[in-house]
Amino acid sequence: MLATASEVVALLGAVQAQDYGSAKWALAQRTRSATDADVETELAAGAILRTHILRPTWHFVAPADISWMLTLSAPRVHAANAYWYRWLEVDDTVARRSRAVLTKALRDRKQLTRAELGQLLRRARIQITSAQRLACIVMRAELDGLICSGARRGNQFTYALLEERVPRPRTLERDEALHELAKRYFSTRGPATADDFAWWSGLTKADAKRAAQSTGRELEQQVIDGKPYWFPTPTRPARRTTPMAHLLPNYDEYFIGFKDRSAFSERLRAAGIEARTNALSGHILAINGQIVGGWGRTFRGKKALIDLNLLQKLTTEEKRAVGTAGRRFADFLGLPVQIQ
Repeated sequence: MLATASEVVALLGAVQAQDYGSAKWALAQRTRSATDADVETELAAGAILRTHILRPTWHFVAPADISWMLTLSAPRVHAANAYWYRWLEVDDTVARRSRAVLTKALRDRKQLTRAELGQLLRRARIQITSAQRLACIVMRAELDGLICSGARRGNQFTYALLEERVPRPRTLERDEALHELAKRYFSTRGPATADDFAWWSGLTKADAKRAAQSTGRELEQQVIDGKPYWFPTPTRPARRTTPMAHLLPNYDEYFIGFKDRSAFSERLRAAGIEARTNALSGHILAINGQIVGGWGRTFRGKKALIDLNLLQKLTTEEKRAVGTAGRRFADFLGLPVQIQ
């Protein structure tokens, strides 16, 4: 376990974060005791940044990594967004004019909400005909390395100039960047295939395979069922005599990091149960790394209620493990948690 959420982000390379509250819980679970407030403090200070990177979605990323990751991945994301750009008429001219407005608006460490940026763009005679068009303009500015997340203002997200958030960006040559991204991915998610890495990173399969092969001196490789898998040198795991349960949030890197997620459903398949829980959008209850159901949370007054959707009956020890996971979630929220 790591001490801080920023250490988790730096280790994993990038963490999918479009569901903001759930993504903070994903980070905290990988620390010894970080709370929601702790993670929020690091985000406000800029120790963790949130932006569009790798695939066309939000990610948490470390300040030391954001510039070289953008240089590597932004061209692919722009290509994936090409239809959206045409549909919303956000061409290169609009993007260039918008960047000038945003730069002036955010200079000297100002941090503004998307709505405030939209007002300034309108004053500059840049049409903001819909929320989607504004989101597209802002996303292009993120991918171009102009802006990134600022500190939240209440529950509202703000944007800041990336060059002021990260005054001394780290740069890498393309091959070096491919190698570094592959090393982060396989070291924390392996065993995994080049296809898994391509899915997670948004890279082409050719680039993903070349990047994976570049890690040969640092990672292990083994062919299983005709497919090469890369993984860190195994260490002897600590022996566990009791089950371990995790209340994994939607889009958790434990699942989203893989194109093929079948390994997480082996327990259910062995019992003849179909895994109906969608590991991409639903919260997952996992015991010893295996899906056993889903979960959801609701708030009632100053208490959080966890509703379990079990796909398989749990043993008494497994129920205790779920209770332990619930108490960790309560510590994260700073609220009592009741499991139903």
